[in-house]
Amino acid sequence: MLFTPWTKAPRPKAARTFPSSRTSRASRIGTVLLAPAACAGLIAASAPLPVSDTPGSPRAEAPPALGVGDRLFPQLGNPGYDVASYDISLTYRGDNSKPLDAVTRIAARATDRLGRFNLDFAHGTVRSVEVNGAPARFAKAGEDLVVTPARPLARGGAMRVTVRHTSNPMPPDQQDGGWVRTRDGLAMANQADAAHRVFPCNDHPSDKALFTFRITAPSDVTAVANGVPAGRARAGSATTWAYRTLHPMATELAQVSLGKSTVLYRTGPHGLVVRDVVPTKDRKALEPWLRKTPDQIAWMERKVGRYPFETYGLLVADAQTGFELETQTLSLFERELFTDRGHPGWAIESIMVHELAHQWFGDSVSPRTWSDLWLNEGHATWYEALYAAEKAGPSLDERMREAYRQSDAWRASGGPPAAPKAPDAGQKISIFRPVVYDGSALVLYALRQEIGRAAFEQLERSWVATYRDGTATTADFVSLASRIARRDLRGFLQPWLYGAKTPPMPGHPDWRSEPAGKPAG
Repeated sequence: MLFTPWTKAPRPKAARTFPSSRTSRASRIGTVLLAPAACAGLIAASAPLPVSDTPGSPRAEAPPALGVGDRLFPQLGNPGYDVASYDISLTYRGDNSKPLDAVTRIAARATDRLGRFNLDFAHGTVRSVEVNGAPARFAKAGEDLVVTPARPLARGGAMRVTVRHTSNPMPPDQQDGGWVRTRDGLAMANQADAAHRVFPCNDHPSDKALFTFRITAPSDVTAVANGVPAGRARAGSATTWAYRTLHPMATELAQVSLGKSTVLYRTGPHGLVVRDVVPTKDRKALEPWLRKTPDQIAWMERKVGRYPFETYGLLVADAQTGFELETQTLSLFERELFTDRGHPGWAIESIMVHELAHQWFGDSVSPRTWSDLWLNEGHATWYEALYAAEKAGPSLDERMREAYRQSDAWRASGGPPAAPKAPDAGQKISIFRPVVYDGSALVLYALRQEIGRAAFEQLERSWVATYRDGTATTADFVSLASRIARRDLRGFLQPWLYGAKTPPMPGHPDWRSEPAGKPAG
């Protein structure tokens, strides 16, 4: 995620300091209908639900909310099972203020014997829950949906959960992630902990899964989601669209767009399908920017290797979110980023590259915990800065020297890069402070200074290849860096990643960090 250049403090994510194209043969979508994927499992739902039970079953006792013990979000995620896939059906009737009817199916494996289990879910009404084909009791506990199956689940056994529910967009003044209302429909912004405001799930990046989306909407609405098209069928005045991911995805990266949109296709490196979703009225104005994506993908591939998915593109939303977001294969951008004329082209392009870089760093290789967030944002900022330096922006040394100057203040207000402070009360995405952006890119710069450019570039390529489609931790990064450098780097990286003060910069003994002053907040 990246704040837009005009974002004003206080914003939950780090404000950027930037001063402020058209495809040759873009065409409307032409989809060949494919057979929908077989339902693989657990149906999850999203809703602020009243405590209620499956009809005819005993009333559930008030259960506890659980979590996987994430340091920053202790009650996020759920123990006891591992999700393999989500199959989510949504019915949208054209009014973005009304709840969508939804069915979430989850296929999972129990990792413990479970008499009951929790799903994360916060906005919607749950109508029924089934586990392995049998009705199950359910109740609300905080932002959890607690499910009691008719029979306990054996450790190692299959869990097929189906939740029938509504998925509720919140009023604009109450939006805190999840569904974002656009001028003509809806989009998703689920980072860091808001997917469960849309559908029931194990809402933690450590439990990645495959996704299938089936979206029914009025036929004058275009529905698009992560992954590749898996079919489209019209019945009366409605059309059902299906999409499927071919690689596992964290829940915070899920995306569904509904609106009066045009889908534009072009070809990227190695025949990669590049798919952009834009407001139809803005198609011509946005095209000069959109046509830059294939070259940006080629640029990233020269730095870190082959693009990790089968498709990529921009979802341009006519909404004011204050940020851009790396939803997997389809990054979310505010329309205003491209239509505001107060910023130079290199700055806008570097923001595009920031979200593109996340497809490797954060999407393909996801953080095991939210404290590992610096691995996402530090790397995306690193490639954003490298790209800007090549496109008439500040040099990398200039940007890193300025980051070094501010680094002690960032650490005082937000914590060190690999141990960021908890989010501010009521602002969960406030974990996205400057220290995880330029403050973390500074760690990568210091590492490159220490081990040399060749070893650093080998590390970057090895990192995304070794942990592709999985999750990784800060310790994994330090270990891999040590193997490639052929020496133990723990002593060097420990103060850079966890220290309250910024260590001396290798090769730049004259660089100084200003006193922190009074910590923010």
